Amino acid sequence: MIINGTLETFTDWYDTDGNIINASDGGIIYVDGVYHWYGMALRPLPFAGKGQGGQTTTTGIVMYASTDLQNWKYEGVILPCSTQEGDDLYGPMRFERPKIVYNDKTKKFVLWCHYVKYPGDHGFAPGTADAGLAVCDTVNGTYQWLGYTRPIDDKGYVRDCTLYKDADGSAYFIYDRHVGEDFRDGDRCLYIVKLSDDYLSFTDEYRRLDVAYWREAAAVVFNDGYYYMITSDLTSWDFNQAKYFRAKNLFGPWEDMGDPCVGDTDHQTFHSQTTYIFRVEGKENLFIHMAERHNTKNFERCSYIWLPISFHADHTLSLTYQKEWEV
Repeated sequence: MIINGTLETFTDWYDTDGNIINASDGGIIYVDGVYHWYGMALRPLPFAGKGQGGQTTTTGIVMYASTDLQNWKYEGVILPCSTQEGDDLYGPMRFERPKIVYNDKTKKFVLWCHYVKYPGDHGFAPGTADAGLAVCDTVNGTYQWLGYTRPIDDKGYVRDCTLYKDADGSAYFIYDRHVGEDFRDGDRCLYIVKLSDDYLSFTDEYRRLDVAYWREAAAVVFNDGYYYMITSDLTSWDFNQAKYFRAKNLFGPWEDMGDPCVGDTDHQTFHSQTTYIFRVEGKENLFIHMAERHNTKNFERCSYIWLPISFHADHTLSLTYQKEWEV
């Protein structure tokens, strides 16, 4: 049973030790009968001084494990921050929107994220708007940091990002590419970039998704011949109306399908923002849309909104809010 709480509240989720689950904007990867939920462990309160530009961490990326999607055991820190000043991972910093995919050829688990160095404030200089990379031989081991870079060229700043692994084993980095020197202006659009065979670098195969202009927080799912991408508007921490797109090919063309949320009377994505989509094992067409309700007064106590996706005969999808539901 997934408990989301009401539309007006922040509902704490607890691990099997009774501690608050703190795994912001991450994802799920299923390995050998176990779901692994990972995300960035946020600081409990906004700090004074440097590093006030939203969610930052001094811990790193953490992971939890479950066999039933209900009871989550804390597995530890898989990509830790550093205490050495000047190190890439010196905190407070950000491993924002981390995503992990497994490479069947290299037998490596590969993690990409939106990397922002100390003190964790978004910027334009190298290290403040980049794609960060780490790898590991095991899903829940300590990941080796390989550094940061930018897809396509250095002119495009990396903002929100995600990963998608296709059925043929190809993997793609999908991100909000920002060109310009003003957060409130400039050219911002979603791009899809194909990764190399080992998933450790970017190829020159990419597409700009013009239909997804001024969108972020993308999550992709494939069902019955179509790719679907659920996205958010750019309103910082303020809730906004979701929009999804549909295509028969990852490189498009993509079609604007509107708001997927049913009964969302104030058009604010049930007061949350998309994080990831994953399939429930053993249930061919049961996919869960993970979203997060960011708590700007105490980032450690954000809420997680998990809802089943409804796919329809006309190749559309929808999300309907449920306080509780069973797999």
